[in-house]
Amino acid sequence: MARPRNPLGKAKTEGRDKINAGRFKGRKEPRGNGPLGAPPKWLTDTETNKSRSAWLLFQKEIPWLTESHRMLVGMAANIQGRIMANQDVGVQAMNLLRQCLGQMGATPADATKVAVPDGDDEKDDLLD
Repeated sequence: MARPRNPLGKAKTEGRDKINAGRFKGRKEPRGNGPLGAPPKWLTDTETNKSRSAWLLFQKEIPWLTESHRMLVGMAANIQGRIMANQDVGVQAMNLLRQCLGQMGATPADATKVAVPDGDDEKDDLLD
């Protein structure tokens, strides 16, 4: 079985794009197509499922999610919403939620793999 391709961003970080320039020549990364946005209309809060609230929680706590993550966030919000509504969820649903969170980079181990762009932090001016 062939080794998986390294993403271009990872190759640039590790300097592999300079060492093996031919391998990465012409390779382009997919761009995020905008922020995550508001929850879809079908995602509502009820007595048994707080999926809309879960979506907003994910949007707040995982700021690097983009519009291309909407389907994955919808699945995770549905399961997390049931947990937030004190409903019983099975082992399979909990495992799926764990996998979704890992794919979104929302677990401690996976968060280190996510490259977040620098914010507009003010520069610390020591001469003030």
